[in-house]
Amino acid sequence: MSNRTRSLQITAALASISLLAGCGMLSDDSKDAEKRIVVGTTSAPSTLDPAAAWDGSWELYRNVYQTLLAFPTGSSKPQPDAAQNCEFTDSANESYRCTLRKGLKFSNGEVLDAKAVKYSLDRIRTIGSKVGPKDLFGSLDKIETPDAQTVVFHLKTPDATFPFVLGSPAASLVAPKDYPADKVRADGKVTGSGPYLLESYKEGSEAVLGKNATYTGFASLRNDGVTIRYFADASQMVAALKNKEVDATYRGLSAPQIKELQSPAVHGQGVQVVENVGAEIRYLVFNPQDPNVNKLPVRQAIAQVIDRGAIVSKVYQGTAEPLYSMVPKGVVGHKTPFYDKYGQADIPKAKKILKDAGINQPVELTFWYTTDRYGASTADEFTEIKRQLDESGLFKVTLRSQPWKTFQEGYKNGQYPVFGRGWFPDFPDPDNFIAPFVGKENAVGTPYEPGEILTDLLPKSRREGDRAAGVQQFERAQQIFADDVRLLPLWQGKLYVAAREDIAGAERALDPQTVFQMWELYRKTSW
Repeated sequence: MSNRTRSLQITAALASISLLAGCGMLSDDSKDAEKRIVVGTTSAPSTLDPAAAWDGSWELYRNVYQTLLAFPTGSSKPQPDAAQNCEFTDSANESYRCTLRKGLKFSNGEVLDAKAVKYSLDRIRTIGSKVGPKDLFGSLDKIETPDAQTVVFHLKTPDATFPFVLGSPAASLVAPKDYPADKVRADGKVTGSGPYLLESYKEGSEAVLGKNATYTGFASLRNDGVTIRYFADASQMVAALKNKEVDATYRGLSAPQIKELQSPAVHGQGVQVVENVGAEIRYLVFNPQDPNVNKLPVRQAIAQVIDRGAIVSKVYQGTAEPLYSMVPKGVVGHKTPFYDKYGQADIPKAKKILKDAGINQPVELTFWYTTDRYGASTADEFTEIKRQLDESGLFKVTLRSQPWKTFQEGYKNGQYPVFGRGWFPDFPDPDNFIAPFVGKENAVGTPYEPGEILTDLLPKSRREGDRAAGVQQFERAQQIFADDVRLLPLWQGKLYVAAREDIAGAERALDPQTVFQMWELYRKTSW
């Protein structure tokens, strides 16, 4: 959905790659500053209804919907947005109370009160979309509204991470009159209370955002409007940036494109690049419904063959680094259990694993990936994975791919034996790199119920208001992941924002969830 607390401060680590020189910046009060900013991305929303998306749609949601809490740039803990204040009212972390700001309204004029908050979050669980964020609310029992300004969340079990969920776009607030209680809104419109209004929307093409004059929350808008252009191909997006057709880009840039944009030649054309040392991760998911994948030795052998260094160097050219745990480097509790258990790529060891299990013929597998969610390098990455496995002589891999919407439906319905996923943290806490991947219904659609994690480690860690106090539980959970190999971490990447040199604010635009906050961008008035 991130280097926070130590590790939980990733977004504050955004640093410009010194591509700006000799530039003076004056006030942004002129007409130039008021010109609409155009942002390009390859991450188009899968739906406009927050009850049915747990994906890159959050990029838009953060800008048009409001949440009770939010994560201002540089924050490691959720701060008030629609709420005036929130707090646990018991020592067990089972009752959480929020008091709303007064005078809040949705863009249709409807009052945003406690009942609207309850309605918004209840419908997520009622609709129960397979690709929605309902699983993030697994600890929620019921919501009470003692008065118009007060919302009380009663939890089934102690859960110190619950405020982080309320600060994510999963908890986007919607106008009850415009959003059915039991089904997804389907008219292609948005009624929210966020910093921007969705003035127009063309699916897969463009979202036009205008300043919401009635917004009351944590965000301070530095522009009057943004147009988001959605590109199916990152090369078209880069060309549009060079041709001054877009002012900034995020998501989807391949490693060669990043290198090109960082080059002196392109810098001379007025382009700057901002680098974010992020908690974006890539991993493989193994579906035990497949008879070959169901065999632990097969999964272990794949883990033993995969050469992460080759993937990073050949495909990502230094814009990523090898990852040996689902909890990425820089996040509290990070360990390297996959390296400790499997070490470097070793084909003889993999062969022995299979031989000891009585598997003497090459294992046939189909690997799936999405063509339009994680950037242009994804196909190259899977080509490299196939090469490694095929050349080991132990596997025979077939590659298949689908656009995101179709791909998402497929993995949620258990159709793919092995598939690639990316993960952007939903909220800045190590829990978010463990909990979403376990349980009967989880974020990857393949039931995985490790009893120790579900009944012991996660419950213990969630009793700790001091999130760093749960380190031992997270370390043990990572080891279980490495033992079971139901998920195979591949690499940890960085996020890049490329922008025209007259655009400022890119270094502040990514929140701790690496969600793009459009309001931070503005046009410099002097250069």
